[in-house]
Amino acid sequence: MESRVVLQQRPPPPPPSAPSPDPRSGFDAASRTFHSLRPHVPLPPSDRPLSFAAYILSLLPCPLPSHPALVDAATGHSISFSDLLSRVRSLAAALRSRVGLAKGHVVFILAPAGLDVPTLYLALLSIGVVISAANPASTPAELAGLVALSDPRVAFATSNSASKLPRHLATVLLDSLRFRSLFDGDGEEVAEEVEQSNVAVIQYSSGTTGMVKAAALSHRNFIAMVAGFHATRKPKAEVFLLGAPLFHSMGFFFLLKALALGETTVVMGGRGGVKQMLQAAERYRVTAMTAAPPVVVAMAKWPEPLDLEALEDVTCGGAPLPEAAAERFMRRFPRVEIRQGYGSTEGGGISRMICKEECRRVRSAGRLSHNVEAMLVDNATGERLSIGQTGELWVRSPSVMLGYVGNEQANANTFDANGWLKTGDLCYFDEDGFLHVVDRLKELIKYKAYQVPPAELEHLLQCLPGIADAAVVPYPDEEAGQIPMALIVPQPGSTLSEIEIMDLIAKQVAPYKKIRKVVFTNYIPKTPSGKILRAALRNHAVFNSLSRL
Repeated sequence: MESRVVLQQRPPPPPPSAPSPDPRSGFDAASRTFHSLRPHVPLPPSDRPLSFAAYILSLLPCPLPSHPALVDAATGHSISFSDLLSRVRSLAAALRSRVGLAKGHVVFILAPAGLDVPTLYLALLSIGVVISAANPASTPAELAGLVALSDPRVAFATSNSASKLPRHLATVLLDSLRFRSLFDGDGEEVAEEVEQSNVAVIQYSSGTTGMVKAAALSHRNFIAMVAGFHATRKPKAEVFLLGAPLFHSMGFFFLLKALALGETTVVMGGRGGVKQMLQAAERYRVTAMTAAPPVVVAMAKWPEPLDLEALEDVTCGGAPLPEAAAERFMRRFPRVEIRQGYGSTEGGGISRMICKEECRRVRSAGRLSHNVEAMLVDNATGERLSIGQTGELWVRSPSVMLGYVGNEQANANTFDANGWLKTGDLCYFDEDGFLHVVDRLKELIKYKAYQVPPAELEHLLQCLPGIADAAVVPYPDEEAGQIPMALIVPQPGSTLSEIEIMDLIAKQVAPYKKIRKVVFTNYIPKTPSGKILRAALRNHAVFNSLSRL
């Protein structure tokens, strides 16, 4: 059956002219585009049928690694690579013969992290079924909206999450005997011709600046990203702790990337907080992990001794990491590299750090990833900008999404005629090719005729002693239109006053960027990856008290 995921095909980008990028910055003055400084990574021919699951398995050594493929941090249960492949084959066959799934069908997944989820992901991908995973903490109303966007044929959930789903949606419970019986087959391989251009996953953009949209990503999108990591893999297999949720774009990719690289992946099941993550890192002697910025901040400030001698690097992304937090972390863990990166659901992996030297550039998001090209565009004039100039980042690469499902207006606003994806982020490149993310274009505060980036002020606030967390939002002002207002979470015992905070920031910024209102609060609402939920800030309890200030 053909897929219900209907996307208007964009014309392929024109063949690139031979660029002559500067070897230091990657900037090509003739085309005014930036190019990756990484060696070119060849990809499988685009017309060769190949699912993302089949590509993952093709990268594994023969014989298969003897160490575990997956470990559940909560239970200690593990699965070997050979058992994982056998389970995937059995499940794939049963999904077709007993559940009635076929290439192009969409499956909705609402489940906490556990060892069944990676197995399910691989089985679905291998037969060309489209995966659409969501946060189990979502409300029924939110889930109804996501289901309407993706139009799934069936859902996989748990006894705790299934009741939130729309009643019309057929659901298989992962913690049921029926699901367990799907592994009882003989494990014969299921032959299914999946094109690399076929939709593999529908992921939901965060919706922090607008309505949630369903981004369709192809098998080739993920093949391209894994190929870059495979080209820079370490000689020995990692023990990798996956801190990101499996439904999140970062968690989904890093889970399957780790399997492709033959690593042991420690999955955080249940509601594991920072304490549980650190205990798992100690127990399983992890060598690498993902961590959202709040986790990195917590690790640097952790009050108890930590035995993380095996830890070599932490991949940090999803939101900006304050420079002060990065430096505090490096002082406590001098042997551990913080590998910052930048990407999005729509654009895939755009930039990252891959070595100790690059990790020292803590204010950047690394250099452009393999096979990625970019340009900076002046939002007002459309002019292409150069090194050191700030503009909207546009990217083009094999990892850029196919488009938004059922939203051609959003696609028209997001892509130009030559296949460039407009990220909506204000960025600049320095002379060494490092990408610096300034702020979200739509989140700029409009003070009189000036544009004020909240992230810049948040960075300065988070560097001040006595401040545990901060967010900067626009506040209506009759004369200026909007003024920057800071929401401050003070550290215990802090005596900083509103006036002192405003004065300290005023000494570091241009007059139009000054913070003109300060409100103290107990928390800043954030996504699981650490992004400030700016839309939620409008409903933040602190706003209800502003009229009384």
